[in-house]
Amino acid sequence: MPMKKSGPGNRTTGGISPLMRAVSTYIADARRRPLPRAAAAAAKHHLLDTLAAMISGSQLLPGIKAIEYVKTLGGTREACVPGSRIITNASNAALAGGMLAHSDETDDSHPRSGTHPGASIVPAALAMAERGEASGAALLRAVALGYDLCVRVALSLGAAEFRASGFDTFGYAGTFGAAAAAGSLAGLNADQARHLLSYAAQQASGISDYPRDTQHIEKAFNFGGRPARSGVTAATMIAMGMTGVDDVFSGDNNFFFPFGAKTQPGELVRELGETYEIVQTSIKKWSVGSPAQTPLDALLEVIRKHQVKAADVAKVVIRTDHRGAHVVNDRAMPDICMQYLAAVMLLDGTVTFAAAHDEGRMREPGVVALRRRIELYGDDALKRTPTLRQASVTVTLRDGRELHHLAKGVRGTPGNPMTRDEVGEKALQLVTPVLGKKRADGLVAAIWGLERMTNVRALRPWVMR
Repeated sequence: MPMKKSGPGNRTTGGISPLMRAVSTYIADARRRPLPRAAAAAAKHHLLDTLAAMISGSQLLPGIKAIEYVKTLGGTREACVPGSRIITNASNAALAGGMLAHSDETDDSHPRSGTHPGASIVPAALAMAERGEASGAALLRAVALGYDLCVRVALSLGAAEFRASGFDTFGYAGTFGAAAAAGSLAGLNADQARHLLSYAAQQASGISDYPRDTQHIEKAFNFGGRPARSGVTAATMIAMGMTGVDDVFSGDNNFFFPFGAKTQPGELVRELGETYEIVQTSIKKWSVGSPAQTPLDALLEVIRKHQVKAADVAKVVIRTDHRGAHVVNDRAMPDICMQYLAAVMLLDGTVTFAAAHDEGRMREPGVVALRRRIELYGDDALKRTPTLRQASVTVTLRDGRELHHLAKGVRGTPGNPMTRDEVGEKALQLVTPVLGKKRADGLVAAIWGLERMTNVRALRPWVMR
């Protein structure tokens, strides 16, 4: 049988490529490399935001199912499952934690790469940090490392075309990000990091049929649980002395080969160590689907500026990019139904986590009547770019006046980031109903002072029920 031709990642006929040497060394050195101030602050923000998503997700169907499943597995008591009473092995904890983190649309996202880094990386890093009783500083460095690898793998695969071809960037890239974070906390050296990446490549998978999952359970597994578990599996197996292919990014039948000539392996090392991708990752202001974020910002601006009440409204017209409009148009799930979310914003003046997940409220007569007056359209003039989502809202009042606002750069995106206080307030809103105010306050304070924590297991009283 003839040998398959090498893919685009091949740069040498033998040995280890400069590409692999750069990536594996970066992983091995991360635990000793201090983070720049902005990256360290962002790591705290995204760690807290993802933990809050995990804890609130424990009350939603995907999280409930994940906890029920992991409870049956037993396992050595290495790491906890936030939002539960379970302490299990790191692999099980990462699986459950990842599903909790993406139980709905609360977790973070990286627009340019089309990934949800936190849902896979943070649960894997937390599980491994607990397993090894690592320090808070080590956890923060591992989380930032995971974001760097996750994003760069997605970009190296050509994120947009990769998804358009039917593959899932979330599962592929998330596996590498989780593996890098877990490998750093396992103390792997550069030689071991090469094998870690090979084990990650063998486990990376996923197809982009996830919008068809009406209960969000498999989606939670694909986006968070599976890549988190795979990353921990890779790290713990290599740490136990298992070996593998020395360079999965180059040579015959390498990682890039199946995906064709449009891959860009050089993206793996572009500005590596200079641009920290965790700083470029968005935190959602609203606990709803991404395409609904900017329209809600626009509608809120109209409400606040003109003191609009729901009873004053004759019609609302929302325009955003075609793809985003399709995703959130009149859906059955409340957190991705634009008409319902806009109705809640008009009635309440905000959209809380509870309201965004209240299926019963979607059927209330007053809400249903208001939804009928809300129209959503895709608009070519509001084309979405990798770093910008736009939306316009026109509110027609019963007295005939028209109020208009165009929103760009939704709050929480890299160009318009949330402040530390805003991130903390969102976390409190998500965590307090589950764990109570005392523990919610304690969790926020613990994350803000995480670099002083000598053993990450000290987080357990603040995250477990």
